[in-house]
Parts: sequence; C-alpha cells; structure tokens
Amino acid sequence: QVQLVESGGGLVQAGGSLRLSCAASGSIFRHSTMSWYRQAPGKQREMVASSTSGGRTDYADSVNGRFTISRDNTKNTVYLQMNSLKPEDTAVYYCKAVLFGVWGQGTQVTVSS
Repeated sequence: QVQLVESGGGLVQAGGSLRLSCAASGSIFRHSTMSWYRQAPGKQREMVASSTSGGRTDYADSVNGRFTISRDNTKNTVYLQMNSLKPEDTAVYYCKAVLFGVWGQGTQVTVSS
C-alpha cells in the first residue's frame, strides 16, 4: 500500500518561497502521475500542479510561472517549489498518487501580507 508524507509547509511573507516535499513508500512510485492540490478555508480542493510518469507537467493558471513541480524517482519523492508567494496561496497542500488514488495528510502553507 502506498503512503504519502508531505513536509515543508510553514509561514512565509508575501513574495517569499517555500519548497514542499512528498515522500512515497513503495517502489512503483515512478509509474504514477503525482499531483499537488490545495484547499483553502471554505473553498473546494483544487489541483495546483501535476507530473506524469513520463515527465509532462501541468499547472493551474493561478500558479503557472511561480510554482514548479519536480520528482526524483530514485528517492520516491515529488517536490513543489513555490516562489513569489501571495496571500491567496494560503491553504493546506496535499499530494496525491493518482494511480493509486492515495492522498497525503496535508501540510499548511500560510502567506502573510
């Protein structure tokens, strides 16, 4: 069974950067599309970035050009580099192993103005 553990969230000022990590158990990580989602209070969970096993990436319009998703298949880890953060990026961020339908527990990101 695949398990995901996120880390790297925290409090940052607007314009700052954070890097989130999502470590997966299991050697078949490399076969799965990995995605980052976020959910702000009172809002629906939305997809932020996605990385297929073949290396294709997709981004929500709201983060395109500011966020970068990457993966290290040797470490079973996917990353989300977040630059030029805005207060509206404040949310709980989750990673998802799409092939298995498995979610991590989430990590809080708070951006102060």
